[in-house]
Amino acid sequence: MKRLKENFHKPHVLIVGAGIIGKFNAIELAELGYEITIADPALDKNSTSAALGLLMGNMYQKRNGRSWILRKQSLELWPKWITLLQEFNTELHIEKPLIQLTTNDAKFEKLKKFVNENKNQGLEVLEKDSILIKNINKTFKTKNIKGIISNNDGRIDPLSLLDTLNVYLKNKKINFLKDEIIKIKKLNRQWIATSRNNNEIKTDAIILCNSLNALKLIGDKPHKVQLKPVLGQAIEIYVDEKEVDFLSLPKHFNINGKNILTLSKNKIIIGSTDEYHNKPEDNAFEKLTDFLEHQPIWLSKDKITRKWFGIRSRPLGEPSPIQKNLEEGLILCTGFYKNGFLLAPACSNWVSSELKKYFL
Repeated sequence: MKRLKENFHKPHVLIVGAGIIGKFNAIELAELGYEITIADPALDKNSTSAALGLLMGNMYQKRNGRSWILRKQSLELWPKWITLLQEFNTELHIEKPLIQLTTNDAKFEKLKKFVNENKNQGLEVLEKDSILIKNINKTFKTKNIKGIISNNDGRIDPLSLLDTLNVYLKNKKINFLKDEIIKIKKLNRQWIATSRNNNEIKTDAIILCNSLNALKLIGDKPHKVQLKPVLGQAIEIYVDEKEVDFLSLPKHFNINGKNILTLSKNKIIIGSTDEYHNKPEDNAFEKLTDFLEHQPIWLSKDKITRKWFGIRSRPLGEPSPIQKNLEEGLILCTGFYKNGFLLAPACSNWVSSELKKYFL
């Protein structure tokens, strides 16, 4: 990272939103020499903490366009970030591999074709006689699951990552404001942000990473940006039966669009749904467990020990995420839908590049 010029005014940047994107931006900009303030009424308990932390990059089947470019950049940057953050948490790492499974024969043929067309990228086909497939079939009482494995994709523990980011930010003496920014305006070449508690922050630039709430701050400006809320849910299942051993399963895998995480011999997590609401519907269990035609006996509502949800934002009429330099010193970086954890490195790199246009 190239730092700001010596003896140059140290610009102050306000980051609105303390989720994974806001925190990555804060660290990257702090490393470059900016003075940073993060404002969020829920500094530690926002929708990011509800994420599962899956990093699906190499397994992504569309190999062109902006989305693939961002994924590719993030895949290259993630190892550098892990090294950087391990200074404060030596146990932080990406758990590999990642497995995508299906019960649909036509979908499986497409997955096989994808693997064959992308050699030497850590992708393999999982046939029915694979030991992993056999264990999954045994646990879920199925016969026709098959899929692919990506040895270069995986999962990072979201809570461990967020805790590590917080420690890093405090070490860098980042300013935290536990308050909601409700108004921004520009006066000459400086931005002024006003909070709900009447705190006023004068800053050289503002980065909006606060999901749907970002629209409230730019609503009176001539920017055509639309976001819709997408609610994702997850449940934790506890099964104390001799014939069920979740440790025989992979640590994380996907069956017909549902993500499954193995926690222990008796516990798994199942997520997520796509609901275009702000509140979860009553049939969450049915939606989360519809990935098999016939459910095993142990997969029942009375086995739920915990359930939670998070609200993500998805752009309308344009690809996810939204990365826009709205005007000098005002940058929008939001609308990541399901890929905030994966794309955080590439997007913070983009934000720093945009700010350099003003301050270098």
